[in-house]
Amino acid sequence: MPDNRTSPWLNALITAAAPVIWGSTYIVTTELLPPERPFTAALLRTLPAGLLLVLWCRRWPAWGDWTGWWRLLVLAALNIGVFQALLFVAAYRLPGGVAAVVGAIGPLVVMGLTWALDHRRPPALALAAGAVGVAGMAALLLAPGARWDMLGVAAALAGTLCMAAGTFWSRRWRPSLPVLAFTGWQLLAGGVMLAPWAWWVDPPLPTLTATHVGGYLYLSSVGALLSYALWFRGVERLPSVAVSSLLLLSPVTAVVLGWALLDQALRGLSLVGMLVVLASILAVQWAMSRPAAPSRSL
Repeated sequence: MPDNRTSPWLNALITAAAPVIWGSTYIVTTELLPPERPFTAALLRTLPAGLLLVLWCRRWPAWGDWTGWWRLLVLAALNIGVFQALLFVAAYRLPGGVAAVVGAIGPLVVMGLTWALDHRRPPALALAAGAVGVAGMAALLLAPGARWDMLGVAAALAGTLCMAAGTFWSRRWRPSLPVLAFTGWQLLAGGVMLAPWAWWVDPPLPTLTATHVGGYLYLSSVGALLSYALWFRGVERLPSVAVSSLLLLSPVTAVVLGWALLDQALRGLSLVGMLVVLASILAVQWAMSRPAAPSRSL
């Protein structure tokens, strides 16, 4: 059971580590991995981490609960299988800032789902802050030299919708598993879903260099095992809207890493946009940490 005594701000800070880590995916993919193998990258990121967690936890879903298994597979597809495939397609085709920035609509999607399906209208401040976050990301998109690839943008957009839906439904369909076991089963199932695509679509892996191996190890250990454990811990303890707003830290991290390591432009309007995004995240966290009326059980 979640520890309700933990401060919402501390929970938000711990959960924020996950999207910060995910923001490094783009630079790791373009700089450390073999080119043009998005499904293989997604597979090697998720399947080993899932196997390790499942074997470590040794906690199994109830075999006779077919509804629970169906829900787990849907969550694995949304949060891991489909999302990771689309993420790497975008990462290979777009610069990190442009690829991740489409995720700005994620919090608004979660707010819409909460409003439509849970019949809980998000606080006005959270709605306004979500819209301001999109405006801040638009400022980042207007940075000089931003390169658009429509297939990459479509993949990033579809991935954002998957992740937003997965975040929302993960809270509604939370099984009676510890967080690490819940994370492990999703990573394992999502990795299995990715395996045939990696086999059929991607070319075979070349002889891997130490750089390639290091990139895959980082994505699987830090970028999947650690980050998803922190993420689903946050999904369990925080409102879905508050959790989803933290996803905006992923593009911010991607842009900062591109500036620091690849000499990509970060000035003027881009800096203003980044500050606006950070302010919108803080505003959503503050709005969602205030006491609210109990939601209706479904």
